[in-house]
Amino acid sequence: MNPVIKGCSHILVHVPNVMLEAGTTQILERENKNSDYLLKINDYIRSYEDCISYPPNQAYIGNIYPDKLNDIPRPWYQNPLPPKRFGSFGEIMPEDEFYALMQISDVFDLVLLEKDFVKEVRRKLEGHPLISEKDLSRLKEGVSLEEIERQIENKAVPLRFNGKIVGCVKKAHDKDITLSSHVMLENLATKASAVLAFKHLLKNTGMSPEEIDYIIECSEEACGDMNQRGGGNFAKAIGEIVGCSNATGADVRGFCAGPAHALLNAASLVKAGVFKNIVVVAGGATAKLGMNGRDHVKKGLPVLEDVLGGFAVLVSQDDGINPIIRLDSIGRHTIGAGASPQAVMHAVAVEPLERLGLKVTDVDKYSVEMQNPEITEPAGAGDVPKANYKMIAALGVKRGDIEKSQIDEFILKHGMPGFAPTQGHIPSGVPVLGHIREKILKGEIKRAMIIGKGSLFLARMTNLFDGISMIIEANPGVKEEKGVEEKEIRKMIAKALRDLAEHLIGSEV
Repeated sequence: MNPVIKGCSHILVHVPNVMLEAGTTQILERENKNSDYLLKINDYIRSYEDCISYPPNQAYIGNIYPDKLNDIPRPWYQNPLPPKRFGSFGEIMPEDEFYALMQISDVFDLVLLEKDFVKEVRRKLEGHPLISEKDLSRLKEGVSLEEIERQIENKAVPLRFNGKIVGCVKKAHDKDITLSSHVMLENLATKASAVLAFKHLLKNTGMSPEEIDYIIECSEEACGDMNQRGGGNFAKAIGEIVGCSNATGADVRGFCAGPAHALLNAASLVKAGVFKNIVVVAGGATAKLGMNGRDHVKKGLPVLEDVLGGFAVLVSQDDGINPIIRLDSIGRHTIGAGASPQAVMHAVAVEPLERLGLKVTDVDKYSVEMQNPEITEPAGAGDVPKANYKMIAALGVKRGDIEKSQIDEFILKHGMPGFAPTQGHIPSGVPVLGHIREKILKGEIKRAMIIGKGSLFLARMTNLFDGISMIIEANPGVKEEKGVEEKEIRKMIAKALRDLAEHLIGSEV
């Protein structure tokens, strides 16, 4: 039985105030008391309305197909679309509601919210289609502003909205720095955004949380304490809030390639028959908020890295309908493959096709590192997806699959413009899963390749890169096993009984 992608969700959360408090770039800038960037940044922060009308964000939640971005003039932030909070895959949640979702997801009373703020946000959440009465029961009545200010004096991280302090996140231990208020904000934001993605996945698939057998969480954060900094387990913590009472799970890490590894693990477990329904899920990374903000402000752009990203995918047993994950040709960048961009791309994109006797043009769409170029170009990183597509096209020329003159045509046809926020793991292959699944189900494409790449050298443990890929294909349909019809079975049983009766009669004689 082939593993299939039965459903997807993709969500964003607009968190400009969390960006100012917890984004690594902003934290480091605070060490410079004369930071020109911090003096100017408030003039370049987007409103929620600007965020939800931004074309790449609308592509991420499923309201437009990414290729449509080619038809919208750049800069995209100056050519907004009609603002839509909800899309076919998920939503873009505002920051005040997200603070409440963080408290709903908090089981250690670390998130404090001001009582008047709670009253207001509770009314908003009561109208949210996915927030249940059980969720709202976890939202506490709130505390006084004086109590919140007292906690901030004791090193809690403030939560601001509309220029006011509306809450805080407390530290979870007096001495353990891995349980500091900053780390707890980081982890609770990851958890809550993953919970939101999970809820949308269940809605999109019509599944109940009790039907989920296993959860694999694959963000870039690591929860633990000073004795086991990455001990986990985000997966079960998320499943607990969502209500997956019959599931267990674990976390998978691999920098940006983590989600691709998680998908491979899920597909393999389903193929082996160990579990029937597995959810691969990830929340966002607060550290990467405003990561390139200095360059954006310097060039007069809005600070575009103001959203947390999240996604969830349901990998299930073959139903004869949904796209399959092919496990017979997984692309992998091995330890000995070499670290040049060409070596990495050959290992993850070309070698799996060679094993199947396919050309690079036999893949309708490639999903690479799908970072939004409007974020990366001002920082000098260029158009990351386009650079990846050029490399695949160049390898195709080398193999004789296409002519050199066809490179630009190949990029336009088999690639996509970047549209994902620079959240590390979020852009790396997975943001197109919802779109790819829909296109395959509609018969508009037959085959796609998801490519995840990771910079392992960031941990200072190795200089190696990482890469892994898999092919997603249209389902050929479940082939019925040839067997014996019920009528024939009954005849066989009747004959066996007659033979047995004759044998017994003969024995008595």
